Amino acid sequence: MAAPADNVAGDDRRVTVGRISGLYGVAGWVKVFSYTRPKENILAYSPWQVKTSAGWQSYRLEAGRTQGKGLIAQLAGIGDREQARPLMGCDIAVGRGQLPDLPEGEYYWCDLIGLAVVNRQGLELGSVVEIQETGANDVLIIEGYERHLVPLLMERYIMEVDLAGGRLVGDWDPEWIRE
Repeated sequence: MAAPADNVAGDDRRVTVGRISGLYGVAGWVKVFSYTRPKENILAYSPWQVKTSAGWQSYRLEAGRTQGKGLIAQLAGIGDREQARPLMGCDIAVGRGQLPDLPEGEYYWCDLIGLAVVNRQGLELGSVVEIQETGANDVLIIEGYERHLVPLLMERYIMEVDLAGGRLVGDWDPEWIRE
């Protein structure tokens, strides 16, 4: 659902939820590429943290809507096209605490990144560094002594997710799935 979070503890972590992909009109509106599912969910969050060349800047979302197949947004303090121009290509993040709680057994990708990974036999495989969408199912990218690609299929390959303990237990042999 979202890209990796910054290395900040708890609800203060920034979770990347999209990026500013272009300009729209002359009144400072921006085009938004959303990583959320559904894509319109990004418009439910405010403030946005935008990673500019000067660092993270906070912007209140004034308005947002679908426009054609994409999304557009108006940020507070951005009143014309030239003020919006430096934001093009910038990541959009929200605080982890802004994301709604999920039902038990469901996880945000950002919560899985960084977890230590062991198999049922106790073999440490490394840690989750990335998650990729493949269409059929999501895939964990695990880096340790080797790089492993493991389908993110709960109860088939992923047996336990212990967020508090910082680990994930899987049911696979490291020889099965390699890059």
